[in-house]
Amino acid sequence: MLTYEPGESLAHRLDPRSKLAVQMGFAATALAHPTPRALLAFSGLTAVALAAARLSLRRTLVAYRFALLLLVLAPLLAGVTLGAPWFDRSAAVASGLASYRVLLILLVSAAYVRSTPVRDSRAAIQRTIPGKPGQLLGVGVGLVFRFLPVLYGDLRTIREAMAARLGTERGAVDRAGTIAVLGVMRAFERADRLSLALRARCFAWNPTLPPLSFSWLDYPVLVLAVALALSTFY
Repeated sequence: MLTYEPGESLAHRLDPRSKLAVQMGFAATALAHPTPRALLAFSGLTAVALAAARLSLRRTLVAYRFALLLLVLAPLLAGVTLGAPWFDRSAAVASGLASYRVLLILLVSAAYVRSTPVRDSRAAIQRTIPGKPGQLLGVGVGLVFRFLPVLYGDLRTIREAMAARLGTERGAVDRAGTIAVLGVMRAFERADRLSLALRARCFAWNPTLPPLSFSWLDYPVLVLAVALALSTFY
């Protein structure tokens, strides 16, 4: 599971607001330009983003392996037809290009998550979106970033415990049902403990957020974000 790791990479030194702007611009233009030539250029930008965060492509793909499986299956399922010719290559290619665009967006997002603390993400959102909507969105993002790795760890623990008790010899449906039930129970327990911890720490809707400031490194990144956003119209 990808989480923030301290570091001295170029992405770590950027302001989270400029990184969010690039993410949004990249996602918008990637979805607007499905051609192979455009996807080749987006692949280069994705490689730059991963290098800036010093994030391994193999490690990222392993972390996204479940989503990657769905992205691989989507073109195959899209190409299947109920009659002759039984497989539509044009539909499969269109779905494959769409899956590849989603994969690139996930990789760019992984570079952001790896290089940005949760508190900085919340500060960037609340300083960009004023008022209660920004506070609510900032709290939601902070809780998701903190809660998902914990839930993923619980599911991994459940699977390891089942394997230690020869649970792998049971049927796939039985194993999936057991993991789902235990996972939901753990999620509710975690939610109750999180609620109690927030009350015990006098959780505030508008706490003192970390200071954010643009450096000279952020201005070229902001120019890139604007260029990506404008490219959606061409």
